[in-house]
Amino acid sequence: MARLPIYHRVLLELEAEGRPTVSSEQLAELAGVNAAMVRKDLSLFGSYGTRGVGYGVTQLLVDLRRELGLTSSWPCVIVGAGNLGSALAAFGGFRERGFEVVGVVDVDPDRIGRPIASLTVAHQNELERIVADHGVLIGVVAVPPAAAQDAANRLVACGVRSILNFAPTVLDVPDGVGVRNVDLAVELQILAFHEGRRSGTDEPVEESASA
Repeated sequence: MARLPIYHRVLLELEAEGRPTVSSEQLAELAGVNAAMVRKDLSLFGSYGTRGVGYGVTQLLVDLRRELGLTSSWPCVIVGAGNLGSALAAFGGFRERGFEVVGVVDVDPDRIGRPIASLTVAHQNELERIVADHGVLIGVVAVPPAAAQDAANRLVACGVRSILNFAPTVLDVPDGVGVRNVDLAVELQILAFHEGRRSGTDEPVEESASA
């Protein structure tokens, strides 16, 4: 499941380049996996390609969209219109991946009413209306940690069943509500750990004795 969105992104790029077909080897190289894994993954939903030709890019995109549930656009709402929330709301790449940000809410008077791309930041009290009007099932939490649980509670109360959480904290949600956590600091720390192992800088530095 985690690899299918990567294949989808690669195929979108190939389609934009006008490529009609792609081999499992080419798709594997662009996706950062091996060709045998690509063939096994795609065969699970009936896409086998043609020997000597490969996979039709357009048809494979159709198959992947069906498997990923992207046959229609998924409306999303963002709670938090700070730097991160604003950047997410203004990002144009969501639409081609099957998602549409239909609302951004905040509680800061200085942010409410501010335009972001084609949207206008609404007060958080408007969250229920936005969710109901657009049939939103996916919410994004882009607020400070102290406000994240309240944001999640409000989303769940409105009927949102899936939450993408950018706040560096653990959310307590009811059974049946899915949460995906994206902690950028943790990801950077993991990279730093591996970089330290490669460069040998993970050993503690000993201070020299005083003269």
